[in-house]
Amino acid sequence: MTALGCFLAVEGLDGSGGTTQVALLADALRTRGIEVLITGEPTRTLPIGRLIRQALRGEEPLSDGVLPYLFAADRRDHLDREILPALARGAWVISDRYMASSLAYQSLAAGFDYVVALNGRFRHPCLTLMLELDPSTSLGRVASRGEQRERFEVLETLQRVHGAYHQALAWVQEQGAAVAIIDASPGVGQVQAAVWAAVERELLS
Repeated sequence: MTALGCFLAVEGLDGSGGTTQVALLADALRTRGIEVLITGEPTRTLPIGRLIRQALRGEEPLSDGVLPYLFAADRRDHLDREILPALARGAWVISDRYMASSLAYQSLAAGFDYVVALNGRFRHPCLTLMLELDPSTSLGRVASRGEQRERFEVLETLQRVHGAYHQALAWVQEQGAAVAIIDASPGVGQVQAAVWAAVERELLS
């Protein structure tokens, strides 16, 4: 088994089931006696993350050009206050979205290389798990929730994000970080099994 203090990120389009899989993975690790911190981006309790979430819901009229800077600032704060201290004490950290999300979503407005410049020096996860889902299916799942849509939850936008995600993950791999692509179209149990198989293969063998 790998040493404690592993950092994992779960990525994917809206509706791909990331939040569910983060919780299930944390439960599986805890049954093995591993301390786990569940977190996510944009952050929910830190000030910049709260501002971003307001902008995504349309409550703050911030332009797409502002968001890359806010996400990078939120990530720096997130690392300093939550992720790095948890890793230092030997916990595993699972983040529901991280750097690859910025590279995919914010690159639509700012350009890929510019978002890399804002985020490229931040710590990479030990493993990034990408929950792969067709944009149409993703949007259908979002619609079935009956909740207010956020600014990126439009089919044309999600199609562009989907393509940008592949560029983002290729860049992550070029930096020497591990990536596992998981088919998110089956049921929750099948996806959970695939996620756990990837964690075992990359981190627990």
